[in-house]
Amino acid sequence: MARRKGKVIDDNFIMSPKYDFVFKYIFGNEKHKDLLIALLSDILAVPEEEFEGIEIINSELIKVFKEDRKGILDVRVRTKLGKQIDVEIQILPTEYMAERTMFYWSKMYSGQIKPGDTYDKLKKCVTINIVDFKCTPLKKLYSSYHITEDKTGYRLTDILEVHFLEIPKLFDEDIERDENDPIVQWMEFLDAQSKGVMEMLAEKNKDIKKAYDLLQIISKDEKARMLYEAKYAEISDQKTRIKSAEEKGRKEGATEKALRVAGKMLRRGDCIEDIVDLTELPKEKVIELKKQMSN
Repeated sequence: MARRKGKVIDDNFIMSPKYDFVFKYIFGNEKHKDLLIALLSDILAVPEEEFEGIEIINSELIKVFKEDRKGILDVRVRTKLGKQIDVEIQILPTEYMAERTMFYWSKMYSGQIKPGDTYDKLKKCVTINIVDFKCTPLKKLYSSYHITEDKTGYRLTDILEVHFLEIPKLFDEDIERDENDPIVQWMEFLDAQSKGVMEMLAEKNKDIKKAYDLLQIISKDEKARMLYEAKYAEISDQKTRIKSAEEKGRKEGATEKALRVAGKMLRRGDCIEDIVDLTELPKEKVIELKKQMSN
């Protein structure tokens, strides 16, 4: 512990780079553009030279739906050749993630031209989703998608490219991973909860080392820390509400199922005691159900 202006400072405190303004500070800052280039190069598997002269054109897309207030941040860039890449990090789950992804991709793509322009002005658009929840059934940590013909795999066009990096799958024992894979290392860095883990990753990857150094700087900033703690509390509250809603839904679903079973048993003539024993419904509930069915 250290002391600054009468305040006790936790020297081991480190912010999570998953949180919006922290991610933006590291990867969406003109001063640290080389880190964004390193991240893009690793995910898209193209040389860093292809991103020479890259331009950060905005830090956030316009959020249209209520469900988009879920710890989401976008870093959107354009290459010298006009290709656009949107990197989005999202903490809380979205039910229609695929549909949402295509909606925002289409806005990015169609926004390149105005009425009267020719289609040759349209350039490739890439979406990279880094999510803190599972959104595909694939046994893969990360996946990529294009427009291809169903049987032959022929790629119709290269204008669309979508990537998903699903952080929770790092903990799935049945999913293979290569600890020397730079994409896996970035995912582990983004999910790291301690300095020890980050330092271990920094020893393996020079770009993560620089990102970690920046993270240590912002983690010592008192104003940034206050903002981080507020964001952390907000996201934690939303996670709690989501969990409570899911638990409530499961309970209601279980009750409805038990009532359906109880109704079948009553019509079959089973005694109330047997129904209570099987369905675990309160006896009063079964008696009330029997009365309703008799009316």
